[in-house]
Amino acid sequence: MLPLVALVGRPNVGKSTLFNALTRTRDALVHDQPGVTRDRNYGICRLDEDNPFMLVDTGGIAGDEEGLAGATARQARAAAEEADLVLFIVDGREGASTLDDDILSWLRKSSRPTLLVINKIDGLEESTAISEFSRYGFSDVITVSAAHRQGIDDLLEEVQARLPEEGTTEVLDNDPARVRIAFVGRPNVGKSTLFNRLLGEERMIASEVPGTTRDSISVDMERDGRQYRLVDTAGLRRKSKVEEAVEIFSIIKTLQSIEQCQVAVLMLDATEGVTDQDATVLGAILDAGRALVVAVNKWDGLETYQREQTEALLSRKLNFVEWAENVRISAKHGSGLRELFQAIHRAHASATTEHGTSEVTKAIEVAYETNPPPAVRGNAPKLRFAHPAGLNPPTFVVHGTRLKNLPESYKRYLENFFRKRFKMVGTPVRFIFKDSVNPYEGKKNVLTDKQVAKKRRLIRHVKRGK
Repeated sequence: MLPLVALVGRPNVGKSTLFNALTRTRDALVHDQPGVTRDRNYGICRLDEDNPFMLVDTGGIAGDEEGLAGATARQARAAAEEADLVLFIVDGREGASTLDDDILSWLRKSSRPTLLVINKIDGLEESTAISEFSRYGFSDVITVSAAHRQGIDDLLEEVQARLPEEGTTEVLDNDPARVRIAFVGRPNVGKSTLFNRLLGEERMIASEVPGTTRDSISVDMERDGRQYRLVDTAGLRRKSKVEEAVEIFSIIKTLQSIEQCQVAVLMLDATEGVTDQDATVLGAILDAGRALVVAVNKWDGLETYQREQTEALLSRKLNFVEWAENVRISAKHGSGLRELFQAIHRAHASATTEHGTSEVTKAIEVAYETNPPPAVRGNAPKLRFAHPAGLNPPTFVVHGTRLKNLPESYKRYLENFFRKRFKMVGTPVRFIFKDSVNPYEGKKNVLTDKQVAKKRRLIRHVKRGK
């Protein structure tokens, strides 16, 4: 258990920049536009290796209790209430504001230990910046420039002096047995709603406004005795629709989350079917080669006829990933979640199970004998042996002759054969074909002087015999 430090303040005072500086990561999305951060983002500060602590970045409290601004403020307050220490971040360039006054008033009512941190003091007189906030009555004030890492050591020393030795926050671990699941999809299909349903709390801001989630947020969870790491991601749209720089950064973080996960859950809106944007998201998952489960959300809101039409549409539009299981769910009401996790387990097992060289070679031999590849210009390719080359996705290297002539239809046959033989579901299967090379091709056998003399003697002997 680690102590928890919360970064709290109004929008655009540099909380996310300070979070990245203390965690030595780029996990928090940083932009000049106010209100970029909305959900709580956790990380570990290990600048002092002997005394690490958990850090939580929060969205700016803008004084509005309605809509997204109100939901963001509630997330920030929830983080502050569970923290062992609150870092109240203010802007040294802009000075104190009425919004800062309101936030400080709330912090004092909450009785949480609070440290005032004045950010953006590069190029300013520290005494001037401190005097601007002297009316807040803090005996100890830390001045920093998070963007230039100025004052970070002093801040770290002060934080360590105020934290308890033992906290109450569980650490995000890198247990290889923990299944890494990324929930991806286009905006407003219910990813955050499902995330909150699984965690049993309002951990993410769920709104009808598309693009509410901007950061990729990771949370560890235990369910039915198994460990998971859930990642909620920003919605992906086609490049032609992306205009804001913030959304570009969100898309980059989503693509990184897909690369790092083991199973990607593609969420679709049952009321809209499979759209071009869904195809864009699916393409990103296939490019990464990750195991795939398709979760069709909002299924409970469809009538019988609509369900039949949606089933036909899914069968037609997703026929090229027919190996992926489709699960009907309702993130709002929690129906279908048991079936969803069963599909996730099957996809994860298929993508991460190791196969021996002997059984892979036997599978290639059986596939070759059952259905040999067609001949090209009178010569048929031959498959000799194979061996595994990687997991997630399962990759196999096939050796033989004239494999460059293998048609795509035969490669699909091998893929389907392996799926059936090894009972693989929910994961792509990749093959690497390598032609056998004659090691003596292009090499000339040069005789030694002794061999040349012996050859000449044999020739003379043969001639004399004639």
